[in-house]
Amino acid sequence: MIPAIRKRLRPVKRAFWRIVRSEPLGRELVARTYLTGAGVEIGALHNPLRVPRQARVSYVDRMSTAALREHYPELAGQDLVTVDIIDNGENLATLAPASQDFVIANHFLEHCQDPIGSLGNMLRVVRPGGTIYMAVPDKRFTFDVDREVTSLDHLLADHERGPAATRRQHFAEWVRFVSRLEGPAAEAELDRLSVMDYSIHYHVWDFPAFLGFLTAVRERLGFEIELTMRNGQEILNVLRKPASRPDPA
Repeated sequence: MIPAIRKRLRPVKRAFWRIVRSEPLGRELVARTYLTGAGVEIGALHNPLRVPRQARVSYVDRMSTAALREHYPELAGQDLVTVDIIDNGENLATLAPASQDFVIANHFLEHCQDPIGSLGNMLRVVRPGGTIYMAVPDKRFTFDVDREVTSLDHLLADHERGPAATRRQHFAEWVRFVSRLEGPAAEAELDRLSVMDYSIHYHVWDFPAFLGFLTAVRERLGFEIELTMRNGQEILNVLRKPASRPDPA
């Protein structure tokens, strides 16, 4: 009996290990589970999510593909997605309410000056029952390692009072801890990044802090946490807009 059971389980075991080997980061496996219909991906650049066949994606970015190449010379030689919708991904002003089945935002929220407002806008444009597929880097495994985790109070202040008051502070922190510059060189770099509106990591989290952030704003924004998990050097999340709820203010 036992050898017969083992024989039947062998194909299942082989299929499981094929999934593990081919999906070392788990992104595609999660996408196959949660993404269907028509949606958008924000800021995909050279690393769009591979979505299942039942999902259709339009790409949103704040610049055209040609302009993105000029803005990010470090991506020379990389294939960039063709931008379908030019829009500020934090606002998604060109997208009608409840017009998308899903929004993909991988390694985008840390670039947002008002993450709470950005999440609210993503929820606004997805249909009831729709999903937000979102990954953010865990700062412990990135160039942000020496930066302090962004506190909830700071995020709430950026949302309620507007992010302009802390914008230069974020650039200064970036120059100090990421660019590793001091003195006049640091001031020059701070001015350069500010003028070109370079898309830095304004906010940073580790896994406990990001889970705390989602839990703290869940009722305020009105979403359900379907999944949150450590995924290599990132934190992978799936949020769902309830089937019946008012849009966030």
